[in-house]
Amino acid sequence: MIPSRRLYLLLFLGMAIAIAAAVILDPQTSAIITLIFDAVLLILGIIDAQWVKRQKVQVSRQPLHKLSIGRDNPVVLTVDGSSRSCRILIHDSYPQEFTVSTSTFDLILPANNTQELIYTIRPDRRGEFQWENIYVRQLGKWGLGWYSWQIPNPQTVSVYPDLIGLRTLSIRLAIQNTGTLRQVRRFGQGTEFAELREYGVGDDTRLIDWKATARRSRPVVRVLEPEKEQTLIILLDRGRLMTAKVQGMQRFDWGLNAALSLAVAGLHRGDRVGIGVFDKEITTWIPPEGGQQQLSRLIERLTPIQPNFLEPDYFGTITRIVNQQTRRALVVILTDIVDSTASSELLAALTRLTPRYLPFCITLRDPQCDRIAHNEEEDTQPSSMQQEITKAYSRAVALDLLAQRETAFAKLKQQGVLVLDAPADRISDAIVERYLQLKARNLL
Repeated sequence: MIPSRRLYLLLFLGMAIAIAAAVILDPQTSAIITLIFDAVLLILGIIDAQWVKRQKVQVSRQPLHKLSIGRDNPVVLTVDGSSRSCRILIHDSYPQEFTVSTSTFDLILPANNTQELIYTIRPDRRGEFQWENIYVRQLGKWGLGWYSWQIPNPQTVSVYPDLIGLRTLSIRLAIQNTGTLRQVRRFGQGTEFAELREYGVGDDTRLIDWKATARRSRPVVRVLEPEKEQTLIILLDRGRLMTAKVQGMQRFDWGLNAALSLAVAGLHRGDRVGIGVFDKEITTWIPPEGGQQQLSRLIERLTPIQPNFLEPDYFGTITRIVNQQTRRALVVILTDIVDSTASSELLAALTRLTPRYLPFCITLRDPQCDRIAHNEEEDTQPSSMQQEITKAYSRAVALDLLAQRETAFAKLKQQGVLVLDAPADRISDAIVERYLQLKARNLL
């Protein structure tokens, strides 16, 4: 039994009564009255809490499936009420290293009522994690004591890359396939013949099919669509720079989410997609394949991989890809660049891909660096001279880092390498949009 607030108040009331009785009666009689009063209250509290056993609520956690890293994943608790209205406290023992929206529920459940309680959990690491028991307290009908118990409900749950984002992206691409893709066809972009249709305002006159026009006695244009069955190879760096945390997650996790998003876009556009993960060598290689089964294969193979503190071997990785990939492909490398000197090997490796392949270098920038460089940090408190000097120094360092990155990117562009540098937390959307632009312009 756990005493309630009401019971404590009544005990304090008993002390006040004892003080008043001591004035009227003798101290011994007053003490006896107080002891009897307190004993009766404690016995009633114990009885009140024990009666809860007969009318306990039933609490269960709905089975948890795959969770998405960096997302608010819902966890649902179902509470089945008893024959009377009651107040209950519920605490679910989630993994303590994750952030949750609420840790304890305090509610009054009507009689014979079922209620669902939902809280969200936001994992910042992939892997397997353990949920333990559910702890419940229920207040007795007199409100004097709580009855406490725990419900065994252990469950091991896997945290995957951003599956929620991938599902949303798949829906968006499916809509584009019926909407935006038609818009692409209307402008005649692509290389593969799709259909003939009547000429419309804005159509390219170079696409008019004169033989079909003569047969139908009205202008007819050829509709082209981007070529399918092209090859997309994604190389994901798992080396030292990818271990740093950005916005609460490792840079490698942001890169993994972006790689899978790009794979989803490629598979939706009919391309063959392969992914390689490397540090000083290619540690994981999934050959290019098409079809939606390839996405499931990519997720299952890539989810357990973690970054390490090894220096990446860009030149060796690119050399292996060049030796085993004979047909032209879009080769995307997800990594980070510090400056032109430290990234000289990356610059030399990517230039090996031109002109046979289409190299695409994607770097994950820290948004914090942007905010410091552009003086966007919130500062509501007055600063001392030392703090102002520190801020000025930090801003100078951030500006210098951004300038060195731009110098490295300029050298890549001079060698015919496509470049995308975007904040890590927005890299997935940026990379998909750039890929769709490349497909629409038929650059591959």
